Amino acid sequence: MFFYGYDMKSFLLMILAVIFAGMAQAKVSSTYSKYSRVPNRRGLTGEQVAAQMLMQAGIHDVRIERVAGHLTDHYDPRTKTLRLSSGVYDGRSVAALGIAAHETGHAIQHDTGYVFLVLRSTLVPLSNLGSKLAWPLIIIGLLFGGASSNTLIMLGILFYALAVLFTVVTLPVEFNASSRALNMLEDQYFLDADEMGGARKVLSAAAMTYVAAAFAAIVELLRLIAIFGNRRDD
Repeated sequence: MFFYGYDMKSFLLMILAVIFAGMAQAKVSSTYSKYSRVPNRRGLTGEQVAAQMLMQAGIHDVRIERVAGHLTDHYDPRTKTLRLSSGVYDGRSVAALGIAAHETGHAIQHDTGYVFLVLRSTLVPLSNLGSKLAWPLIIIGLLFGGASSNTLIMLGILFYALAVLFTVVTLPVEFNASSRALNMLEDQYFLDADEMGGARKVLSAAAMTYVAAAFAAIVELLRLIAIFGNRRDD
C-alpha cells in the first residue's frame, strides 16, 4: 500500500514541517546577511566581545578559536573551547557580535551548570546511538514478519525518541543562551539601543531553525508511532 501508515493529516504535517524548516533556514541566512553588513559603533570584533564577556563572568579556562566555514560557530563543553567562524571571529558587525555573545552564553551555561545544558550533554551519546540504530531496526522489522517484527519496530521507535528528546531539550538551551547574549550585549554596552534590534533579529531567526528541527522530529516520531499502531492492530 503506497504511503503505508500515512493518513492525510500526517502527510500534511510532514509537508508543513519541511516548509517550516526551509523558511527558517532562509530567514536565518537573509537576516545574518543583512546585519553582517551593519558595523557596530564601537568597532569591536566577535572575538574581543566573547573574551570580554568571559572575563566579566569570571571564566578564565575557555579558549576562543577561529574555525573554518560559514555560521559554524559553536561551544564545545568537552574541551571548553568557543569556536567562532572567521566572519564572526574577525567580524565587526552587529550580527557577528550577536552570534559571538550567543556562543559565550553557552560557555557561561556550562560554567554555571545550567540544568538543560547538563541534560543535553548527557543525552548526546544516547541521541547519537538512537540516530544510528532507529531506522535499521525499523526497516528490519518492516521486512521480516513474525512476532519479533513489532518488537524490532518498537525498539527502533524508542531509539528514535531519544534523538527527538535531544532536539526538544536543545530548545531551552538555545533560547537561554540568546537571552543571556542579549542581556550581556546591552548591560555591558557592547551595542547601543538601536543596534540591539539587529542582534535580536539575528538570534531570533537562528532560534527558529531549532524550533523547526524539533517540530519535524516530533512529527516524524508521531508518524512512526502511528505506523506501529497500525501494524499491531492488523
